[in-house]
Amino acid sequence: MRPRAIPFLAPRTDRRRSEDCYYETRARGLAVLNAPLLNKGTAFTHEERRALGLIGLLPPEISTLEEQVKRAYTQYDRLQDALSKNVYLTALHDRNEVLFYRLFSEHLREMIPIVNDLTVGMAMEQYHHECRPPRGIYLSINHVDEIDEAFSNLGAGPGDIDLILATDAEHVLGIGDWGIGGIEVSIGKLAICTAAGGIDPARVVPVMLDVGTNRETLLNDPMYIGNRRPRVRGARYDEFIEAYVSSVTRLFPHALLQFEDFAPGNGRRILEKYRDRVCIFNDDMEGTGAITLAAAISAVRICGTPLRNQRIVIFGAGTAGIGVADQLRDAMVRDGLTEEDATRRFWCVDRMGLLTADMGNRLHDFQTAYARPPTQSQGWRHDPNDNSIDLAEVVHRVKPTMLIGASSSPGTFTEAIVRDMAAHTERPIVFALSNPAARSEAIPADLIAWTDGRALIATGSPFAPITHKGVTYVVAQINNAMLYPGLALGTIVARARRISSGMFAAAANAASSMVAVRQAGASLLPQIDDLRTVSVTVAAAVAEAACAEGLAGVRIDDIVQEVHDAMWQPNYCQVRAS
Repeated sequence: MRPRAIPFLAPRTDRRRSEDCYYETRARGLAVLNAPLLNKGTAFTHEERRALGLIGLLPPEISTLEEQVKRAYTQYDRLQDALSKNVYLTALHDRNEVLFYRLFSEHLREMIPIVNDLTVGMAMEQYHHECRPPRGIYLSINHVDEIDEAFSNLGAGPGDIDLILATDAEHVLGIGDWGIGGIEVSIGKLAICTAAGGIDPARVVPVMLDVGTNRETLLNDPMYIGNRRPRVRGARYDEFIEAYVSSVTRLFPHALLQFEDFAPGNGRRILEKYRDRVCIFNDDMEGTGAITLAAAISAVRICGTPLRNQRIVIFGAGTAGIGVADQLRDAMVRDGLTEEDATRRFWCVDRMGLLTADMGNRLHDFQTAYARPPTQSQGWRHDPNDNSIDLAEVVHRVKPTMLIGASSSPGTFTEAIVRDMAAHTERPIVFALSNPAARSEAIPADLIAWTDGRALIATGSPFAPITHKGVTYVVAQINNAMLYPGLALGTIVARARRISSGMFAAAANAASSMVAVRQAGASLLPQIDDLRTVSVTVAAAVAEAACAEGLAGVRIDDIVQEVHDAMWQPNYCQVRAS
């Protein structure tokens, strides 16, 4: 049985996991009720109440977990807006982890947008104006020498931590740079890893890497509690990241390091620097790319044209867009193309139009591989003001089979563009990844109408099914939560030394395998309601790929059983006084 950590919010607790599932703690009275991983509220038995000094501190009625979940959901459902619901769930998380995760896991479709996505952005904006219990590790670039001490204060040993999720909060979805409040990103993502992937909440650590903020409203706000200075750049920033990575890999050698919401340049540079040295994952680049690859695999299964033969236009060549291109390109290489030939299958369009090699320093380093030779587009229509080539012209000239949007520019996949595309391909594949729905490049109902039901569609936001000429089309949602909890779980089970492109491919194929794409109007991806089942399937495939590639740090005899055994379940354990 794998060891379990001392819960870092539960004072002096020994945690046992066996058939009789129990904790031992020296905490008594209110200290027990204030420890989220110990607290069971009114579900404490009379014997536990007497042994733990809880007599009189709780109402006399003893509840079941099921009754508590029902009451909690009733409270949640009465709240009128998303931010209030986020605040409620955060408070529940800080009070009773088992109840929070049971409630969350039973309502994943409804609550993921509340715990994460843009709602957490709204909560982040209020972070420094609220008094709330601290959760996680806060590291300051002004105190690099304290990183080891900060992690040592968790009281966890080398084998006690499985996943550490860090952000510097420069590029938070929907709100950009939000400084110290970015810890909410790490907390929310880890909550999804537990609710959807069964990763033990006592074995994860959210981390805020505070390097300052460039948001003037925060710098001028006397209530702001982060580093009150512009963001640090250059060598000092890189040294801080190096100190962080060196510390956590030394203290917790088996932990997966996940990075979230870094600016494109920093995120890409960090990933490239460390990906062959440590077990590291950037969800914005790799997770978005892998789940989009899963949808693409489903789509090409329907249209019958191999992925290596697709002509792909990507609108929005930022972190997500290029991350998608990378994953699709790697899949084409595995399908037999050279990397050079695979790269030629992509045309990337950004604010400055089609990316071309003569753009010089206007290109980010991660975009240069996809910049087209300018000679290829000499005869194309250029904007007379800035000499750029817009999306409509690219689609008209390239005649793509796949159109992917990661631009946050609503309505940019116009009827003219989509009809032009559909005139040259039998089953146009259109992925509008930007969210929320108000930022989507296209509305699925329009795509179905403009292509007479031929389009194969996936979106970044949830959309209701569409009925067209007697066929109901279920719209796939490209949600990273479909992939990263299972990817993390499989990596943890295998104790993988790093995450390879083969492991991402295995995750994508596993997610795609769970849909019956031959049924008319079928979704290209599984539904969020099935997320825990998806996570098990993805985790088993990832662990198997790690073993096959020689990246696993342990021997696994029965991969599926190991995955099931590793999944933490939101059930109350007995709490014993020691």
